[in-house]
Amino acid sequence: MIGRITGAVMRGLLVAVMVATPALYLPGYLTSSVEIVVLVAILAFVLTFAEYNSAFPSFIEFRDAPPLNRLRFVALMSMVTFLTLIIKHQYEPTNVTALFSGLGVLTAHMVDFPYSPVRLIVLMLPDHSSLDTINAVRLAAGLAYVLSLTTILTFYFSVRVRGWPTSNGAFNVWINLPLFDPTTGGDVVARLQKDGRANMVIGFLLPFVIPALVKIASNFVNPFPMENPHTLIWVVSAWAFLPASMVMRGMAMMRIAELIEEKRRRAYEDADTEAMQTA
Repeated sequence: MIGRITGAVMRGLLVAVMVATPALYLPGYLTSSVEIVVLVAILAFVLTFAEYNSAFPSFIEFRDAPPLNRLRFVALMSMVTFLTLIIKHQYEPTNVTALFSGLGVLTAHMVDFPYSPVRLIVLMLPDHSSLDTINAVRLAAGLAYVLSLTTILTFYFSVRVRGWPTSNGAFNVWINLPLFDPTTGGDVVARLQKDGRANMVIGFLLPFVIPALVKIASNFVNPFPMENPHTLIWVVSAWAFLPASMVMRGMAMMRIAELIEEKRRRAYEDADTEAMQTA
């Protein structure tokens, strides 16, 4: 019990720190509504603590199947921190911010090519956007997208090489998939495979679709004010993180379907062997 409470507190604190990171790192004159940031950080802590302190799952998936959620958190925390340092370099440059700004330039050159997601998110900006805003979005999007791809490849390595999730012991479907009801909707394996493929396809398409939808919506409503550093950080982080998270969820569900199918096959083989021996 003490270990569960301690783990829940640590997870809650880490999530709260992630939420407050832009406000902590950026200069004070760029940070407005500090009270709202503090309130959101406290809310994130309470929700995370309540979820991981409970013995019964509620809505967070794969809570007992590391390293999936840990990779998700590290990816989002890295995006928020790195993008904050890149933005800070424009106002209060240091050796550390210069390092991450240079890293952003390098990754932007690698992934900013015609029809790439990074090029599309730059084209999403309004025509009257300043050159500084365009460059900031380009650097942030390039670095965030590379981080998302790295996270997906890391999880793929964990699944195919390290044997996730069986390398961590037995996989409990009820705890790790609390929103999935295995008793309805037909065969479990077919449903898991269908959901997994859908998540992977949607996750792959989202980085391309989101900028197009925002560009279309800008004709009717005011677009996100990307000149605001906090808006830029969170919008670009969400644009890169959500698709990566969906792809990883799809890979996880496909892997679970594979394990269930393999277990069924072994059960059928054992039953056939036993029947032959009895005969």
